[in-house]
Parts: sequence; structure tokens; C-alpha cells
Amino acid sequence: MFSAVKQTVLKLPSARALWLAAALPLAGCSGFIPNSGPSAASVQGSRKALSAADIQLVELTPAVLQNIYSRRKVTLFSEKFPDLVAKPSILSPGDSVEVSVFEAQPASLFGSGVPDLKSMGAGGARSNTLPEQVINSEGSIKIPFAGQLNVAGLRVRDIEEHITTQLKDKANQPQVMVRQTRNTTSQVTIIGETNVNIRMPLTPAGERLLDAIAATGGLKQPVNKITLQLTRGSTVVALPLETIIADPRQNIRLHPGDIVTALSQPLSFTALGATGKNEEFNFEAKGITLAQALARAGGLSDSRSNSRGVFIFRFEDPATAALHAKGTPAPATASKNKKQVAPVIYTLNLREPASFFIAKSFPIKDGDTLYISNAPAAELQKFMNIVSTVASPIMSGITTSAILNQN
Repeated sequence: MFSAVKQTVLKLPSARALWLAAALPLAGCSGFIPNSGPSAASVQGSRKALSAADIQLVELTPAVLQNIYSRRKVTLFSEKFPDLVAKPSILSPGDSVEVSVFEAQPASLFGSGVPDLKSMGAGGARSNTLPEQVINSEGSIKIPFAGQLNVAGLRVRDIEEHITTQLKDKANQPQVMVRQTRNTTSQVTIIGETNVNIRMPLTPAGERLLDAIAATGGLKQPVNKITLQLTRGSTVVALPLETIIADPRQNIRLHPGDIVTALSQPLSFTALGATGKNEEFNFEAKGITLAQALARAGGLSDSRSNSRGVFIFRFEDPATAALHAKGTPAPATASKNKKQVAPVIYTLNLREPASFFIAKSFPIKDGDTLYISNAPAAELQKFMNIVSTVASPIMSGITTSAILNQN
């Protein structure tokens, strides 16, 4: 049977031509074969083309990791905002105070009328509590027999001494107590992903960052999704909430006028190519490593991945990219958030056991694209499947023709 088919094929030039017409274009045109992206060889072999497009191809090594970490400095709250001892509250316009005046017997200034036992202090001293007053826009309050007093910028103790001095020659051994009843200026503003956005008054106890979060009733998002941003004057610093909880030094005391913002900014990377899952993955505010990113993407596909072709496409800081280029300034070819960035492709060969330690240390950044190329054998298998699909009807027709010719 086989010899008959063979003889028939040899006698049919058109059949041979049809076979070659089906197979040769497929073998010579790699673009015809379905693919998820460039092969490892095409990326690693196109250094000149990448350089011409101002794109750096960087092999991940311990030295490259050192360059990345040398530029990847995290600014801590404890470095930018000294954790000073809480200071007594300074009163400002808008705050409210209550003033009580004690006068020794026989009271001469505030002691007119029949003495009230409730108003008698220790040793028979008589007290008189004045109505609550709001410090006006000029920073002053009014005290009977003392007049208009400027108290803005003073501490409670200073105000007591100031009023006592003004009443010294008018009242009988006066003693003054001042109580701040409403604090409208020594406050911090707490906004963002909290259950309630509030202004929290500060007390001499010295409230800290986590006290501010607790005062709002908690957060709307999980702790690992939250970044706390502290704005003090013109200084703005942000840290993952997990870092603040883990390091008590970052739970700094708050100052009047601080703005605490709880941010839920989803960080993400995209996995493409020969991975278990092709999709965009969110990750925690404190960040993840390349090894964790590979695990979340389902790892490398056993049936088609090339472990030598692991790539991370990133817009990198130009200074960091320059370090990879051994001092050669990296051209900033794109702009992201008004910051100049340089396109870099990091490559890793997971065939080498040591590369797994690099993967456990290499930090994934927001917006990274993780790409795993197909193995050459997978491409060959695709080609053979296509050839088989195209050639099967032809061979079936040839076989049928051979049988008919035999008969």
C-alpha cells in the first residue's frame, strides 16, 4: 500500500508542488505562526535596534540589584519629622477659654453681695467664673477690671499670669485659673480612605499618627492597601501603613496644622506571555519582589515557557538607568507624571539556580510589565501542528487517488 502511494506521489508533480506550497511558506515566515510576543532570541539579539530606540537591555545581576537599591531610598517620617516632645497648647484666634478669678477674704473686687458657699474656695477664698469667651480675630479677650487683653500666641499658664498681674492692685490677693474649653486651631486634618474625615484637636498628651487613624473610626480598605501621607508645611512624605505599624519610630507625634491623608492607590503589574495567567495584578503598598510576581501570575507555563526568557519592561529613573549603563547618561525618552523616565528591559535566566535569589530581591514597581517568552520547542510544535493540519487533506487526497489508480 505504501509503495503504491509513494509511486503515485512521484508521478504527481502537482501534488508535490501543493505540499511544498503549503509547508515552505510556513517554515520561512515566522510571523505566520501565532505567538504571544517576541522570542527570547529576538529580544536579546536586537541590542542594536533597542539602543537605536533608546531602550536599554539589562541582565539582572547582583551588581545591577545593588545599583537599584542604591537609588531606591525610602524617606521615613522619623527622618523628615523629628519626634519632638509635645508642647503646651498655644492659643490662637477662634479658641475659647473660661476664666475663674479667686479672691481672698474679705473680697473687695469680685466679692460684692452675700457670699455663696458654692463659690467659696479653700481658706475662704471667693471665686468668680466669667462667661466663656472666644478669642477674637485680633487675638484678645475682655476681663472685667483688667480690660482688653491680647492672649493670642500665649499658653494657658502665661494667660493666667497675665490676668493676675492686671488684677494685682485691684483685687485682694487674686488667683486666676484659665481653662481652654474649645480648641479650634491646634488641630490636624484627617482625610482620605477613613470612615470619617475629621479635624482632630491636639492635646498636651501628644497624639500620634495612629491615634489620628483611630479617631476616625478606622479605614475603609485593608491595612496592606493603605499609604499614609503626612503634609507639614511644604514637606510631604508618604509611607505604607504596614511600615508605620511595624516600626514605632514612624508613629510620630502630630503638630498643629498637619494633614494626614490615608491613600488607597492600587499598585499593579501586568503579566503577559507564557505565564499561568495573563492579567493585571494588584499588589500591596509595601511592594513585592519578582519571585512573588511570578507566583501570582501562576508561574512559568511548563508546556511553552522559556525559562531563559524572563523580561521586565519598565520606565526607570534616568539616574538608575545610567548606573546600569556604567555611567553613560540614559536618554529620557518618555514622560510619566511630569517626571522624565528611561525605558529599560531587565532580563533574567531562570535556568541558573542563583537567579532565584535575584528574583527574591528584585523589586517590582507600579506599572511594570512581566513577559515570559515561548520556548523554541513550543514554536516548533506550533509549526508542526499547522503543517499537519494543512497537509492532512492533501495526503488524504493523494492516498485516495493512489487507490483509485490501482483499481
